[in-house]
Amino acid sequence: MKTLSIGQLALTVQVKVETIRYYERRGLIPPPPRRASGYRQFSQTDVQRLRFIKYAQSIGFTLNEIAEMLALSVESGATCGDVTERIDTKLRDIEEKLKTLLRMKKTLTELKTSCKTPADPSKDCPILESLDIEEANKNGKETLK
Repeated sequence: MKTLSIGQLALTVQVKVETIRYYERRGLIPPPPRRASGYRQFSQTDVQRLRFIKYAQSIGFTLNEIAEMLALSVESGATCGDVTERIDTKLRDIEEKLKTLLRMKKTLTELKTSCKTPADPSKDCPILESLDIEEANKNGKETLK
């Protein structure tokens, strides 16, 4: 079986060498065997694992969540249902983030419509005034006018 150096692995999977070292330190990839020269020897299994990590990150999983799923893949008593639970948790997280983003969008849209005369000087801008009032309210301070 052909082995890869860390540089070859990085090129194959399109990540930086330092990323591979970081994943190894985090336990996301097992420490590879080394040649007599001390260089790491990576296998096709490492290529597949790194691709899994990259894909899982691209769909929103954190490295901690990825580590949990990788552990499930080798745990003898783990089931597909255990993996599905992780997906359900991630879907709930995404739903919460979407709600937050929609609230932010609504607030920004309302702020934007409060500016009736865009040519007015910024010191008279109702958007800036509104943001200042919100910050003061959040900090429990009274607004000075």
